[in-house]
Amino acid sequence: QVQLVESGGGLVQAGGSLRLSCAASGIAFSSRAMAWFRQAPGEEREFVVVIKWSGSDTYYADSVKGRFTISRDNAKNTVYLQMNNLKPEDTAVYYCAAAAAFRWGQLARGVDGMDYWGKGTLVTVSS
Repeated sequence: QVQLVESGGGLVQAGGSLRLSCAASGIAFSSRAMAWFRQAPGEEREFVVVIKWSGSDTYYADSVKGRFTISRDNAKNTVYLQMNNLKPEDTAVYYCAAAAAFRWGQLARGVDGMDYWGKGTLVTVSS
């Protein structure tokens, strides 16, 4: 059974930091790019960042570039999202997702390119 379980969300003031984690089980983690998406109330789910299966490459949405950092530990089947200098517009439910095996490029940045999803963790940034 595939499970992606996010943790680390919460309430933080603008300018603060949070670290999200996503623990995966039931998948060949080290052969899949892992991504974070987010969805604000009333909005569509949007791409945030993706990391290649080896950890050797990443791609960030412009809105988070320079503030967020993705990393992964294949030995622990876990992907992380360090979020610094948070802004109220970062408020959303953050979802971890696993792409199809060895999928990269544009396909690994879209909702349709993901095989599996977590249930999400809420991040609220107050002004």
